[in-house]
Amino acid sequence: MSLQKKSIFSILGPGLLFAGAAIGVSHLVQATRAGAEYGYGLIWALLLVHFFKYPFFRFGPKYAAATGESLLDGYKKLGNGYLTIYFIVNIATMFTIQAAVTIVTASLAAQLFPFTDNLIYAATIILLVSFLILTIGKYRLLDRLMKFIVIFLTISTLLAVSIALSKNNTSLSFQQVLPSNAVGISFLIAFLGWMPAPLDISIWHSLWSVEKNKDLKEKISVSKSIFDFNIGYFGTMLLGICFLLLGATVMFSSQEKFASSGAQFAIQLIQLYTDNLGGFTKPIIALAAFTTMFSTTITTLDASPRAMEKASSLLFNKQNLHYWFWSLFLVIGTLIILFFLLNSMLALVKIATIFSFLTAPIFAFLNYKLLTSKHTPQEFQPSNFMRFLSILGILFLICFSLWYLKITLL
Repeated sequence: MSLQKKSIFSILGPGLLFAGAAIGVSHLVQATRAGAEYGYGLIWALLLVHFFKYPFFRFGPKYAAATGESLLDGYKKLGNGYLTIYFIVNIATMFTIQAAVTIVTASLAAQLFPFTDNLIYAATIILLVSFLILTIGKYRLLDRLMKFIVIFLTISTLLAVSIALSKNNTSLSFQQVLPSNAVGISFLIAFLGWMPAPLDISIWHSLWSVEKNKDLKEKISVSKSIFDFNIGYFGTMLLGICFLLLGATVMFSSQEKFASSGAQFAIQLIQLYTDNLGGFTKPIIALAAFTTMFSTTITTLDASPRAMEKASSLLFNKQNLHYWFWSLFLVIGTLIILFFLLNSMLALVKIATIFSFLTAPIFAFLNYKLLTSKHTPQEFQPSNFMRFLSILGILFLICFSLWYLKITLL
């Protein structure tokens, strides 16, 4: 069967994997907290960061579709120094990122499936289940699984938002706010850092796009690849707004503060929603929350080792550090971090998200440099508008990073 005759659903894949990776801590924790603490006041930040990050995420699948290579192959062509920067940044962040998403997932699993009160055990089971799924089914199973997860996640989240808005009796102001103190700015940067996702997910997206071509045994066109990306990207933006609305509608008037431990956070999150929306919504809320985080856990567990395998082979011209080595390395490192920082979930999330935002200008610059270089076919290089938006985006990311550093260090 030719690619033209395949259904749109079969062509979709990398964009939904992007959504599965993106819709996690940034939405469930950070967007919910943004709504809980600022009402509708940070909608501007959510929309703005999607606008300015858009070209850099788009460059990942576009480059892969245009050249048949990942962004990491492109970084190599730009020079070993660029690829080395990515390798160092990724190995410094991947354990913290995996630990942050896994502890939230384990906390929710303990509430939904009360098989153990020990979050280390729960996290270990989740990581092992994810590892087995990836081992047995590899990319093909992940691709198919994520389609159903994202569809269920979208339906359950929209249902929860509809119930919340219909039961809300208090009026909330749409006046937008800009935090002015160090605590508020720190939260804003953390919110922007993983909204909709860290910029290095553009690299994961390009790797998934290459795998999708192998799975279909035919090359997906640039236009179809961008269509797939847009569905995933704007879907994450819609659900980000939904989680912010949920936080604002359900929690803004509450006097309760989020706990720092994962277990207490999960209990608070589910209890606050069900107290306000009704006990009958608990399965919907719990399943939506768990699905959100499990999708992120399994996609990050696939993507980081996939990226490290590719980067190490390009840098060192060796194939012995393959995908399964990096997968086990990531699982072990994640469990070590969780063992020592189990009761500091929000601190762990904050560290990971802020670091992601501070490194975002690096990935933005690398992607822009590659897509405007001779290594990208002329007809697939960014338009003048996309170049202008990219430059604005880089300046936006740099300025916010410098602002954060000024507030926190001075």
